[in-house]
Amino acid sequence: MSMTFITGGARSGKSSFAEKLARESGGKVIYIATAQALDSEMVQRIAIHRQRRPIEWETVEEPMHLSRVLKNIGENGKWSDFGTVLIDCLALLVSNWLPLERAEDAAEWEDLRKSLLNEINSTIREAGRLKKHVLVVSNEVGMGIVPEYPLGRLYRDLLGESNQLMASSANNVYFMVSGIPLKIK
Repeated sequence: MSMTFITGGARSGKSSFAEKLARESGGKVIYIATAQALDSEMVQRIAIHRQRRPIEWETVEEPMHLSRVLKNIGENGKWSDFGTVLIDCLALLVSNWLPLERAEDAAEWEDLRKSLLNEINSTIREAGRLKKHVLVVSNEVGMGIVPEYPLGRLYRDLLGESNQLMASSANNVYFMVSGIPLKIK
């Protein structure tokens, strides 16, 4: 197994670069989408991503439990001839783990953090068991201003921790700037 982690700011070209790497792999690709079409903007963004993907790619939609999907890919013979798994994106997965009814209560934060990081570690473990190249896309949100609201700070912190775990486990790490990939590991 090899893992490539691709991070960068919003609209920096992360997904396009990951899709390019997946296409260049020459093999069959499983695309795992974490986005949920909860409003009209996300409906449009999802449609754009779908249009860019080659029709022969298999798409699996899973907003929260990547580890289960990766385990299924590893155990189900249906996926044996697929060589690449592209996960887009970790930033949305983290936001999906923050249901507002729980995240607004600071007393819930440590439980949310533990359950999310358990899922991230399980995802890394399952990715490591695959005999496939795994590409993981995520946003880098820790380089801007400190969010004004506690929930924004919680999201930034959880995504930062999740990104660190992924990057430390990855064989290759790219930071995207204005559509240009910078290899940092």
